[in-house]
Amino acid sequence: MSFFGLFGGGNNNEAIEKYLKEGAVVIDVRTPLEYSEGHVKGSKNIVLNNIPAAVEEIKALNKKVIAVCRSGARSGQATSFLERQGIDVINGGPWQNVAKFVN
Repeated sequence: MSFFGLFGGGNNNEAIEKYLKEGAVVIDVRTPLEYSEGHVKGSKNIVLNNIPAAVEEIKALNKKVIAVCRSGARSGQATSFLERQGIDVINGGPWQNVAKFVN
């Protein structure tokens, strides 16, 4: 993954659309307050610090994952961690990047 892809600066719209078409779950790693102010419809809110404890829950979904946050930095951290756990995940960057593809 490129540096820009890691931190949400890359143009990964094609990957986002592909993952969504394949039934990916969107995981928003922002705080509950940030999430309550706006989020991708149908996304799951799992705060970045709670991702390690939620790995088995995420694996049990048996779906590809798109991680999002406010800027792409936290979702980049989550993406790196989840990849190391064997989860098929991409960094969606800011949540608005993904929201525009979800009805």
